[in-house]
Amino acid sequence: MRLEGKVALITGAGSGIGRESALLFAQEGAAVVVVDVNQAGGEETVARVAAAGGRARFIKADVSKDDECRAMVAAAEETFGALHVLFNNAGIMHAADDDAVNTAESIWDLTMNINLKGVFLGCKHGIPALRRSGGGSIINVASFVALLGAATPQLAYTASKGGVLSMTRELAIIHARENIRANAICPGPLRTELLMKVLDTEEKRQRRLVHIPVGRFGEAVEIARAALFLASDESSFVTGSTFTVDGGITAAYVTPE
Repeated sequence: MRLEGKVALITGAGSGIGRESALLFAQEGAAVVVVDVNQAGGEETVARVAAAGGRARFIKADVSKDDECRAMVAAAEETFGALHVLFNNAGIMHAADDDAVNTAESIWDLTMNINLKGVFLGCKHGIPALRRSGGGSIINVASFVALLGAATPQLAYTASKGGVLSMTRELAIIHARENIRANAICPGPLRTELLMKVLDTEEKRQRRLVHIPVGRFGEAVEIARAALFLASDESSFVTGSTFTVDGGITAAYVTPE
């Protein structure tokens, strides 16, 4: 098992990438702390892990709140004795996120607080726990729009994910000699509830699909598999990297016919 003996904390694990990662990490031997603001979703993830024979605990936490991030890390150590993998996955893409002129300040602040500040707070409290366990892996979810401008206006989301990417590089350098690795995953468009709520018509979905060389949306489990590699010792010489899992979207100038 690729994560035997490891403890992983995954934010936003009540659905999507987070849930698929929790299931996969547990299957590979990790004890998993499932963190989400959605209690029903988080508890369902824990139940599915348990049904498959894995170990997991749900912690309800808002990653934009300092005290709740401190508590989720403390719960990981109290329950499972250590923390080895910190997967900062929680994020939002608000339907009212638009261009600079039309995005409300409240939407900007909400997006930054969850997508960017949430990663900072996860690291603020998670890194001391990783130190106590002798090192580990930080995995942050950025986005392909951190590398390319988005044709569909979503300025707050794009800016927040660019910040996650820059923060990850600095974390990697600062903590490299502590046996703490930090890497960012940049997913392409996925068939998740989060994106499908935004792309709520067939026309909107087709506008996005035409830019993806492989011709389909990605699946959450495909990102979970990338996260598994970064969580495992197989990636022991990988830090400060941008792991792009996007169906070729950032490599394409034009898509094939």
